[in-house]
Amino acid sequence: MKKIIINIGCAVTLLTGLGACTDKLEELYVDPGTTSVPAIDKFFTRMLNNGRVRPDYWEIRTFALPHTVKYTQTASYVNGTKMYQQQLSYLQNRWDDYYTPGTNGGGIMAQYREIEKNYAGLSDADKKNFEVMVQAAKVVFLDQTSQMVDLWGDIPFSEAGSINATGQVVRPKFDDAKAIYEIVLTGLKEASDYFATAQLESLAKATFQKQDILLGGDVDKWRRYTNSLRLRLLMRTSFVDETRAKAEVAAILADPVKYPLVDDAKYDVLLKPLDSNTGSLESSLNDLSGYAAPATLLEGVLKPANDLRIPVLYDKGVRREQGKSIRNEDYFGMPVNLPSAEQEANISQGKYAVLDSATFIRNSKLPGIVFTSSEVSFLKAEAFERWGGGDASTAYQNGVRQSVNFYYNLNSTSNAGRNAEKAPADTTIAKFLANPAMEYTGGQEEKLAKIWTQKWVHLGLLQSVQNWAEVRRTKTPALPFQEDSSTPAEKLPPSRLLYPATEKSLNTQNYNQVAAKDLPTVKIFWDVK
Repeated sequence: MKKIIINIGCAVTLLTGLGACTDKLEELYVDPGTTSVPAIDKFFTRMLNNGRVRPDYWEIRTFALPHTVKYTQTASYVNGTKMYQQQLSYLQNRWDDYYTPGTNGGGIMAQYREIEKNYAGLSDADKKNFEVMVQAAKVVFLDQTSQMVDLWGDIPFSEAGSINATGQVVRPKFDDAKAIYEIVLTGLKEASDYFATAQLESLAKATFQKQDILLGGDVDKWRRYTNSLRLRLLMRTSFVDETRAKAEVAAILADPVKYPLVDDAKYDVLLKPLDSNTGSLESSLNDLSGYAAPATLLEGVLKPANDLRIPVLYDKGVRREQGKSIRNEDYFGMPVNLPSAEQEANISQGKYAVLDSATFIRNSKLPGIVFTSSEVSFLKAEAFERWGGGDASTAYQNGVRQSVNFYYNLNSTSNAGRNAEKAPADTTIAKFLANPAMEYTGGQEEKLAKIWTQKWVHLGLLQSVQNWAEVRRTKTPALPFQEDSSTPAEKLPPSRLLYPATEKSLNTQNYNQVAAKDLPTVKIFWDVK
């Protein structure tokens, strides 16, 4: 039975134009042939154990930093030739890890199609026991699918993984991005309705709690995650289909009993490192130690507000003078408009603040961030500001307050060998919110800009995929980029990622149907502002 699973993964690899298949799954699964029911629980856990969610090396160093982090200026980069050119081999890895089991991404598509197939073959009694896991798996699958659309636009979806479901070899078509979003939103509503009434028997509850490494088998937390994800995606489409988004968001926000959200830190959806991942996580984060603070964020937003998060986001940096190491007297960010030689010289001399060592660099407990209460508050604030129905000011202030506490909490979990920064008192946060740079005042455009800017700060580099989507959707903040004349087709950051080479070579007929859209300047359907 194990070999069948491995071959399924390889088949998905071939059919979606992905990279080489490995036998790594051999090590990850207990042989389901030794149990009386299919290994839905094992497939589910494998979906959750995702290196594209956790801040592992392949996600942070090879994908986020040269792409989504750079495009959002949430970490610095040195100006130079081809600085916006997409790294196609690493994009291939990111694409592969969605479709097929591998070292990093878990093969969300293949795992979920196997869950669907195995669930369909269960008896009614077994279906009742496994339904909660199937619904939770669906939410994870839909979340990851929406991110693929946000990165690439049209993707193989409805026919992808068909060999897992039917055993038929099909080269999958590219589905329309907007149509996929419709499927995602419908599926999330169905999952929310299920979680609202789910009553688990003892066996189902015990199995779910054991296999759920994300939320510990807590149905209420899954319900909140599902509703919050739906809220996020409705707001993402709100400039292209405002009527629909306004109505459905209003229904969610008007009925917190029916649609509870991730509205408190205790409900945050965080994928904690497994003990076996600690070493690789810490070594990958150490790779961030040379990244200077970007001036757009530090000098342009945080310092003018005397932002309370600065001490847990950055270290001041250490410069060399007369052979001695001297800590800088303040936090300094690296300007984006300096020549590369000057940037590199200043970095080598330690003139800039760097990512905080306790929070980021030496924190082997740093989780993968799926959803936080701060993001929910900013989503509420935007909806209330644009459409009414609630107190936008309170929601905005809650979002900032939750973000401050979130980053101080990350800092407190560190094993960096130094005392954690003391979290600010509520009265201190209140004074911070009264700073003119932070105060919720002005016209609607000014208020929305504050909401979107603070969401950008909060999402930061750890949620750079979401951050890039929001920067493109809202056009806030207005990030300054230097043009790169060495790459005429990629003078500036793109609006989407390019399809990997294997789609062109192994799925040629279907790729040709979307080839005209395969340009860095083509926008995702929700990017209309």
